[in-house]
Amino acid sequence: MSDLTHFNESGAAHMVDVGAKDVTHRIAVAEGLIRMEPETLALIRSGGHKKGDVLAIARIAGIMGAKRTADLVPLCHPLALTKIAIDLEPLTEKPAVHCRAVVETRGRTGVEMEALCAVQISLLTIYDMCKAVDRGMCIESVRLLEKAGGRSGHWRRGA
Repeated sequence: MSDLTHFNESGAAHMVDVGAKDVTHRIAVAEGLIRMEPETLALIRSGGHKKGDVLAIARIAGIMGAKRTADLVPLCHPLALTKIAIDLEPLTEKPAVHCRAVVETRGRTGVEMEALCAVQISLLTIYDMCKAVDRGMCIESVRLLEKAGGRSGHWRRGA
């Protein structure tokens, strides 16, 4: 189990000790998509949803999700995040909403989980707000695109 850092020598789960790591600028970028019926996307785009501005609420939810990642994922460290940016783009041709999250901190551990959580919570909020009109929506392709900072350096999907 030596490659899996959340397990100790005897195989028990534990929180990784990051105390000896250097404080560096950390950044992570993640994305995901929620597919839906064309009428559902039209409703979101028109702003005619009874519950309010779906994308604005999903953006706030994603920010909140990134901030609360350590409460949701048991072995994540609570981090002081310095930036959370959520971009939600309606894609008429799919039809879908694409979510991209950028999360940053200056710390001893990365923010990949926070970026992934931000995307998931943003997309789940869209689902929650629109499920009355479209229960067949599908969240897909949630993935890390890039991370930088720390000992492991810079990583980019496809690079």
